[in-house]
Amino acid sequence: MAAKLFLVTSESMGQGDEQLGRLLMANFLRLLGESREKPTTIVFMNSGVRLVCDGSNALEHAKKLEAQGVEMLACTTCLEYFDLTDKLKVGKPTTMGRTIQQIMTQEVVGV
Repeated sequence: MAAKLFLVTSESMGQGDEQLGRLLMANFLRLLGESREKPTTIVFMNSGVRLVCDGSNALEHAKKLEAQGVEMLACTTCLEYFDLTDKLKVGKPTTMGRTIQQIMTQEVVGV
């Protein structure tokens, strides 16, 4: 199986109702943690960084994925923009340059 990078660019999944979208994203991360196959890396960008910060309804699911060996990365620029740098609870901050390098070496899946 090829290495996969999941790119999470929003704290919700799909278009339409935001509350439903947040529930769908939390369920997605929970079920991904229960899945046998997992991505190598998940990069959180834009409002997606909120999923790995204090107060997220998906935080425990993200912690489980990290404990299972999934590299969890949060966009530094996004963390700074949303004033969440000190609230990051899962994963490590990353730069756009590093994200581009990873995108070039892995199969990318947008979530």
